[in-house]
Amino acid sequence: MGKCTCPNPFKMKKSDFIFWGAVILLFLPFFLSSNVYGFYKSFNHDHGMVTAFVKFAILATMGELIGLRIKTGEYIQAGFGILPRAMVWGFIGLTIKLAFMIFATGTPSFLAYMGMSDATTAMKGGFGTSKLIVAFSTSFAMNIIYAPVMMTFHKMSDIHIVSNGGTLRGFLKPMKPGKVMSEMNWQVMWGFVFKKTIPFFWIPAHTITFLLPPDMQVLFAALLGIALGTILAVAGK
Repeated sequence: MGKCTCPNPFKMKKSDFIFWGAVILLFLPFFLSSNVYGFYKSFNHDHGMVTAFVKFAILATMGELIGLRIKTGEYIQAGFGILPRAMVWGFIGLTIKLAFMIFATGTPSFLAYMGMSDATTAMKGGFGTSKLIVAFSTSFAMNIIYAPVMMTFHKMSDIHIVSNGGTLRGFLKPMKPGKVMSEMNWQVMWGFVFKKTIPFFWIPAHTITFLLPPDMQVLFAALLGIALGTILAVAGK
């Protein structure tokens, strides 16, 4: 039996210190300066769609870089296409913000229609059984209806980016959906990404998300994008 040449993701390298040092420098001002944090809160409240794009473009792409590190031992690889991936994640961030607004409004209305009298007001009060039920139901509905579409789109864009050399010019070429979807590993998409990560990770994680104040929800979801990068790396292996 041949000796395994797989990269060891836990062996620290110089690039790890550079990467995590950059991450610390990115977030440090928000903890050290109340003015910076106050500006973020104000801008996020007034321009939620803009910040959704930026947060996902940065944080979810960061998750993919971590996933690449796990798979290959490197944060940067020829043809990976960091800028195209950031653009895709920014767009996905806009759809996630939209999905949050739709499901956070529609799910309580549906629960009230089904007989839960305090469903539409439960999220405004303190933590309790009703609030937990509404948060879980909102997460469940969003992850069953929206998440598979989003994950499929992300995988299609991933294949498109790689097949065009990871360049911005290649990314802007028209995608051929039929060809791209034929190249997807549907056994992994269904057996792992849909069947396991949605019920065992995303539904519980987004239940916590919907328990948070509205201005914090998209940021927390973007931070979960780091977890998504790791999950996709495991799926890839």
